Amino acid sequence: MMPPELAAGEPMCERRYPSDLSRGEWAVIQPMFPRRKRRGGRPPLHSKRDIVNGILYSLRTGCQWYALPKDYPPYKTVYDWFLKWTKSGLWGRILQRLNERVRVGAGREPAPSAVIIDSQSVKTAEASNDVGFDGGKKIKGRRRHIVVDVLGLVFAVSVTAASVQEREEAERIFEAMEDDVPRLEKIWADSGYSGPLGDYLLSTLGWDLEIITPVRAEPRFHVRPWCWLVERTFGWLNKYRRLSKGYERGTAASEPLLRVAMNRNMACRLARAA
Repeated sequence: MMPPELAAGEPMCERRYPSDLSRGEWAVIQPMFPRRKRRGGRPPLHSKRDIVNGILYSLRTGCQWYALPKDYPPYKTVYDWFLKWTKSGLWGRILQRLNERVRVGAGREPAPSAVIIDSQSVKTAEASNDVGFDGGKKIKGRRRHIVVDVLGLVFAVSVTAASVQEREEAERIFEAMEDDVPRLEKIWADSGYSGPLGDYLLSTLGWDLEIITPVRAEPRFHVRPWCWLVERTFGWLNKYRRLSKGYERGTAASEPLLRVAMNRNMACRLARAA
């Protein structure tokens, strides 16, 4: 007979591994998951929280899907639900709602008026698609493009081959996120985004692009204004070992993993604040 806690959709244990969601963190994101439409019939064997914990375990430790511990649902179940939620756009919707909650909790408007864009080149594992060579960083692999606000929250994610130029992908990213940032006026970026991109954004979207150049007058290291915020976000993402390299075969599965990592980060913030 099924234990009553499983019948109610709750896991058998509060936290079995450090990567698992706490009760407060799960309470933050649980209302954003779709509910069962059909009533009656056989209840689900595994709770959504256990499935999400399985995804987070693989993301945080870097293990293969088939290497998930037996404490979690079967790895095929975890991976199938990950793909299902990815195709439905669930991770992006959760990211947007959590962004708004964190910003409001910090005393800001739900949508930002200024953002920072940057990219990170990472190596890929064997048998990977969408691979290129970054001549600047001398890395063969993929390039992760993210757009963050002044709090470091991710508002746009894109993963391409490392050979794709930053300014080319930035144009596509900003066109796609136009409706999500109605208050946006200012964009900060490094010299990799210089050139015709600034004129295009100003004439097409009405956004001002400011290029932050490093200070070369003094020999010692200087933190570039605003650009350090996106580097801090990359540091948060680097805590998840599955993101240390492009292990996924294609970019379609790489982008949602970045969103899942940020969703966990913000759920932790909101749970602590509560």
